[in-house]
Amino acid sequence: MLEEDIETIESGYEFLLAYAAQGRPAAVETGPGPHARPTIKNMADAMAGIAEQFSESNDSFEKVIANDCFNAGAALEFILRQDKVGSEMVDNLNASIHLRAVLTDLFLFSEVIKPTTAEELAESSASVVETFDAAKKKD
Repeated sequence: MLEEDIETIESGYEFLLAYAAQGRPAAVETGPGPHARPTIKNMADAMAGIAEQFSESNDSFEKVIANDCFNAGAALEFILRQDKVGSEMVDNLNASIHLRAVLTDLFLFSEVIKPTTAEELAESSASVVETFDAAKKKD
């Protein structure tokens, strides 16, 4: 679940960067999307999950992550309470130090929890689906 929450936040941020670049006026989200609100809601839920999981941790950095998720989650919830969401609002959210703190925390945390030994890499790749590379010739 933790890995899913991290992925939701990281991919959500990438979506919000693209959304902000579209120059959409603030409006009630209707019709065909993509819309920012579902992504922001998913990110808020993921941050709440991480904050809950890490809030009672004995690890001081995990407590920092929990606190940063709580703070960034407050900004996300603030946006969700607005009737109209546009690119400028999302751009300001993207620039928020609170959201950036969570991303940086999670990048660092993810780097630490990645497998590092050959054995750990082999174990983790056993569950990975192999992809087809058209550039490689089949023997």
